[in-house]
Amino acid sequence: MIAIGCDHGGFNLKNAIMKKLEEMGYDYKDFGTYSTDSCDYPDIAKEVCKAITSSECDKGILVCGTGIGMSMAANKVKGIRAAHVTDTFSARMTKEHNDANVICLGERITGIEIALEIVEAYLNATFQGGRHANRVAKIED
Repeated sequence: MIAIGCDHGGFNLKNAIMKKLEEMGYDYKDFGTYSTDSCDYPDIAKEVCKAITSSECDKGILVCGTGIGMSMAANKVKGIRAAHVTDTFSARMTKEHNDANVICLGERITGIEIALEIVEAYLNATFQGGRHANRVAKIED
């Protein structure tokens, strides 16, 4: 299951991503926000990340205006490896090499179509392990 959340700046993109997840056959849990009313992105990031670290969800997608704030907040949670991504190559590589369990997107900087391609690239990628596993273990330490 995928945990998904956004602040007010990512509300429209989050909704588009949820439709894409449904089309792709993924189950997800929406952690809000549920409108464009102003809210604090660290609160949403914390809830999404808690769902991942508790094994309620396998991975997460966070959306704010730029994706930067969500990334910073998510990476404060032990066990989370969040990557701010703006292209499909980075989305694929962050899973294959870094085993990222969260991707962060920015509605104000990434168009909806490319964002949906980014989500698809991330979800279709698989961690390669091997030498990359040693590096991920060092991140976790």
